[in-house]
Amino acid sequence: MSYDTYIFDLDGTLLDTLRDLADSVNYALRQHHMPEHSVDNIRRFVGNGVRLLMERAVPDGADNPLFDAAFDTFRQYYMHHSLDTTRPYDGIPELIRELHARGCQMAVVSNKMMAATQELVRHFFPEIPVAIGEHEAEGIRKKPAPDTVFAALRQLANQQLTAVYVGDSDVDLATARNAGLPCISVLWGFRDREFLLDHGATTFASHPSDILNI
Repeated sequence: MSYDTYIFDLDGTLLDTLRDLADSVNYALRQHHMPEHSVDNIRRFVGNGVRLLMERAVPDGADNPLFDAAFDTFRQYYMHHSLDTTRPYDGIPELIRELHARGCQMAVVSNKMMAATQELVRHFFPEIPVAIGEHEAEGIRKKPAPDTVFAALRQLANQQLTAVYVGDSDVDLATARNAGLPCISVLWGFRDREFLLDHGATTFASHPSDILNI
């Protein structure tokens, strides 16, 4: 089946953001005299928004009396360092340019902070006009709720009949199901094929160019 609208996850799908996230988490932990984590640990923590990322990283999570201070330190640091090492995965810029050339509509939905989501998309993917991040003040629930997907489709004026969701995690699979969209699971991100199969994935892309043929 061919699609004319692509709703992309951001971290682990379009951008390799892991090192900047890990550096920001560990900076916040150091500032508050907490033990740091390896990059592999941070990889397992990401995918459900930055608050849950920090809940997993901070000893005792949100029950820690220093949690709010550490979380605030993380947010401030990451906003100034989200572009230090973050880069598109190989083949992603070419994919986005080709979809744009074909006249496809595109949007990004993320559990990352709204400001960071929009900054990264503007910087790396000017062809993508819609970028929606975590923004509870607007009453938009984070993924796996379908709110960000529906908000993106409204901005694109799309009825989702030929739309597809593209992501790298179990959260993305659940988001697609909740939005009533098919899902393409990518294999270059933060989760492997076995993990994705265990969470119901049925369609895979091993390289960004594969998406053009699905």
